[in-house]
Amino acid sequence: MISLDFNLNVLTRDLSHYLENQVRVGLFGSGVGLSLVLGFSAAYTCYYLISVAKKPQLISGGKKFYQFLREQCPVVSETYYPTFWCWESRIQTLLRPFVTAKPGVVYRNELIKAADGGQISLDWFDNDDSLPHPDPATRPTVLLLPGLTGTSRESYILHMVQQSRDLGYRCVVFNNRGVSGETLLTPRTYCAANTEDLETVIGHIQRTNEAAPIMAAGVSMGGMMLANYLGRKGRETCLKGVVVFSAGWDVFECTASLEKPLDRFLFNSYLTSCLQASVHRHRPVLEKCYDIDHVMKAKTIREFDERFTSIMFGYPTNDDYYHDASPVHRLKSVQVPMLCLNAADDVFSPSHAIPVEAVKQNPNLALLITCHGGHIGFLEGLWPRQSTYMDRVFKQFAKAVIEQGGRLQDLS
Repeated sequence: MISLDFNLNVLTRDLSHYLENQVRVGLFGSGVGLSLVLGFSAAYTCYYLISVAKKPQLISGGKKFYQFLREQCPVVSETYYPTFWCWESRIQTLLRPFVTAKPGVVYRNELIKAADGGQISLDWFDNDDSLPHPDPATRPTVLLLPGLTGTSRESYILHMVQQSRDLGYRCVVFNNRGVSGETLLTPRTYCAANTEDLETVIGHIQRTNEAAPIMAAGVSMGGMMLANYLGRKGRETCLKGVVVFSAGWDVFECTASLEKPLDRFLFNSYLTSCLQASVHRHRPVLEKCYDIDHVMKAKTIREFDERFTSIMFGYPTNDDYYHDASPVHRLKSVQVPMLCLNAADDVFSPSHAIPVEAVKQNPNLALLITCHGGHIGFLEGLWPRQSTYMDRVFKQFAKAVIEQGGRLQDLS
């Protein structure tokens, strides 16, 4: 009789030993597999160093601003090394919210009244433990504007708050109406072209801390709103400087880019649904003035704007709204130092629409263009959890404006 009483542990051990040897011999034993892996790695590394990792292009309309940035913000002259395993534009854009950490920030919320009876939600980080600026009356204030559907809880906003905290500054985040949980009191939300709420917020901040210097940073649509505000106000603003990230300069070009099949699938449809979700939350107050059922059937941002945004803000056509919302038309009127960071591969703001020539005509403007980075991506390092290239640009520029701002008073 042949015994069927196998020792299961011995069988498992022998099978594992066999598989380990087969994998080792089959792949690396002859050296062919190892050579392939090493060859591919070397080729990829060469491609990355030659074609991906590059110094950004710094463009300015004046030599004084250009030299100031080179001296005070060394990051503008450094090679940008995108995360080597996700340097492609769409991957950077999609992964950034998931791979970057969200620093713990405790805000103090304040609701202020708008001229039309609505309310605006501000989230303050007072930084009362600031060692460089212990006096709250003179503690520098950084105003932050999130993107299209963003709030004070976006990772890129939290990172800028963290960078400001390290510098000893106070932060306040301007949440657009209806996006951060507050009740919408009037049938009005927000758009990139209308800067009335922003003007209200800046005036409120100035009155609250009259002796404190103020600078601002805007991301995506927040940057567009800031640029439009500066173009309208000229020198009539208390802001000492502005930095803008991933702004869309020509809305026609931005929407056309996002309507390409892949980008419509990856970004356009999702953002449209986010806008519709915000409208749905405030349906009781909005449906008195707008056809919400029609708005909820929009498939793209353009359709949403045609059915809702352009109507809300009184534009004859959506094209009129898009023209008014495009900051490129107001850059010549900006009279405050403004640094703009864009990636040449950003599908939200295509490279051919980046206003290089307009920037060259205004000594108050500077444009920093990286080859890669996507939309609000700018991931760098092996595992980009803690900091991005955009964070470093923000920190260095904020410090330069606050501490060396006197050198920027007359850039002409």
